Amino acid sequence: MLKTRVITAVVLLVLLLGVLFSGSYPAVAVVVTVFFGAAVWEAFRLFKNKAAVVVAAFWAAAFAYTFFFNNGLSQAKLWLMLGVAIWLLRFTPSLKLGLPATEGFGNVMLSMVYAVTLVACFVAILVLFKVSPVFLLSAMAIVWVADIGAYFAGKAFGKRKLAPTISPGKSWEGAIGGWIAVLVLASASILAAGGVPLLDQTFAVALVAKHGWVLTLLILTVLVAASVVGDLFESQLKRRAGMKDSSNLLPGHGGVLDRIDALVPVLPIAALLL
Repeated sequence: MLKTRVITAVVLLVLLLGVLFSGSYPAVAVVVTVFFGAAVWEAFRLFKNKAAVVVAAFWAAAFAYTFFFNNGLSQAKLWLMLGVAIWLLRFTPSLKLGLPATEGFGNVMLSMVYAVTLVACFVAILVLFKVSPVFLLSAMAIVWVADIGAYFAGKAFGKRKLAPTISPGKSWEGAIGGWIAVLVLASASILAAGGVPLLDQTFAVALVAKHGWVLTLLILTVLVAASVVGDLFESQLKRRAGMKDSSNLLPGHGGVLDRIDALVPVLPIAALLL
């Protein structure tokens, strides 16, 4: 299992870096659309939509047409704000209030709303990429560092459950450890930026330049919290649907949603900030 997981991770990393630094925007457009379509398909499966493949194909075609052929990115701010608002007003409270049953109009509406947040996430990816590939990857790295830090801190110190009815494996100690890891590594990258030109293109350095140290640390804290919410919300969807993973598209890793769940609420915030 570990070998499969590592092989898949390496292949994905090579693909991601190769496309992002290829200088070919059409290649980026194709990969973004494919991953968006896969994420939407998995999402509608979690909402028990029997026509998930057809619905996902429609959403992917509409996404490609809107953002690659019809200047949809001119309305990027609207999509980003809509995505952030949905997470703030609907999905975050659901971690305490719960979700509607998988049968009924409420579930259908919720599936559509969640699909909108996926649009906002992938629009944010395009917005951040247009600054630079390094800028996009550094914004995504906030979530990756938080996740890795939470894993090791949880293993070493985890005692108090963060959300026992949703994801029993997560602890407050793990979440705090992930938060500290993000603050430490982001601060180190900012301080080292003067001597490492590549770091000048990173998200954390841009935050400090625009907002100063205090607000930067506060913003990073908000982003880490948002990543935890995104992770827990997808876990809530999977638990309700009786599914361990969103799909088996990525051997050893589950599905695309399992890899980007924490990014979905984070990247629209990051794109709006800068």
